[in-house]
Amino acid sequence: MSQVNLYEAKTQLSRLVDRAAAGEEIVIAKGGRPLARLVPLAVRTQPRELGFLGDAVWVGPDFDAPLPNDLARAFDGKDP
Repeated sequence: MSQVNLYEAKTQLSRLVDRAAAGEEIVIAKGGRPLARLVPLAVRTQPRELGFLGDAVWVGPDFDAPLPNDLARAFDGKDP
């Protein structure tokens, strides 16, 4: 794990991101105090299961119908 100061991180961000993507963990510090960690994204080992909430979610036939006027006005902040 490497530690770099904030100024260096700002000027070398692209290089630091490449290092993190390669598996290195980098701590960004300001005044010697660690503030953030730059780490690689986790790689999915298996694809996401699609439709796993198929029986738990229902979308009505009027899902994209216009809202009633009173509700639309409330969303616009015109009615309390």
